Amino acid sequence: MKLSNLLSAATLAAVAGTGAIAEDSSDPIVIPIHNWSSQIVMSYVVGQLFEEIGDNVEYVTTDSQAVYESVRLGDVTLEMEVWEGAFGASFRAALEKGGLHDAGDHDAVTREDWWYPMWTKESCPGLPDWKALNDCAHLFATAETGDKGRYLDGPVDWLKHGKERAEALDLNFTVINAGSAAALWAEIGAAEADKKPVLVFNWTPNFAEAVWPGEFVEFPAWEDGCDKDPSKGPNPDALYDCGNPATGYLKKAAWDGMKDKWPAAYCVLTEISFTNPQIAEMAKLVDTDELEPEDAAAEWLDANRSVVDPWISACSG
Repeated sequence: MKLSNLLSAATLAAVAGTGAIAEDSSDPIVIPIHNWSSQIVMSYVVGQLFEEIGDNVEYVTTDSQAVYESVRLGDVTLEMEVWEGAFGASFRAALEKGGLHDAGDHDAVTREDWWYPMWTKESCPGLPDWKALNDCAHLFATAETGDKGRYLDGPVDWLKHGKERAEALDLNFTVINAGSAAALWAEIGAAEADKKPVLVFNWTPNFAEAVWPGEFVEFPAWEDGCDKDPSKGPNPDALYDCGNPATGYLKKAAWDGMKDKWPAAYCVLTEISFTNPQIAEMAKLVDTDELEPEDAAAEWLDANRSVVDPWISACSG
């Protein structure tokens, strides 16, 4: 057994000695799984941590927008990746209804928006200014889009409002929704050999920034209400005429009943805080190294005991 695992076992024994674990219900903590790698691996990382302290865990595949209603109702117990840009609206709507709460921020800072690999800028040097897009739209045109440029947005359920953005800012682009995150990476990879200009939805943190250096398009700066109030942003007659937040939060959400039903696990949840590099590494283990998510989580945990053991020991009192 590796020294790190021995230390982990000692830490867990200390927690067990306090009686904290015994307070947790034997019912399973239900953790949702979505459709992007970092969230899947992170969910298994956290689930495996909960199992280490003696809890039962169940994983369910859940829509990434509807999950907040599920957390609010207690059908699932928590959500590990609340991205401000993608899910802030759904999260806030559930908060207003009651039943779930903000369980703390990760250290990671997020950004989600239209993105291009650096070879694209060589063909369209006015980037990252969004106003350069129409001048270069022909570079992104395909047989599918005719004389319009092609922008590959995220899956439909991510609700990125690419079509609304293009219309609000009068962009000469056709917006196509990818079927999965893997389709986005395939789009970039297919363009790489010939250095074909390509424009896709991307986000940070993820593994792609290490594989394909690139930049986000700089749209008009996000203003609170840009998704609800037409007066926000440069087009007074349209919503979604702003970019997404450039320094967005990444939160955890929890069902209100979790802290009473699984107090030890809830304590660990509130201690957990992942960084951009840690999250990118989780995604890389699946998207580049091609591990299964459960195996990626186990490998990540084994390599990061110095990170996770203090979260457990902080809840041993």
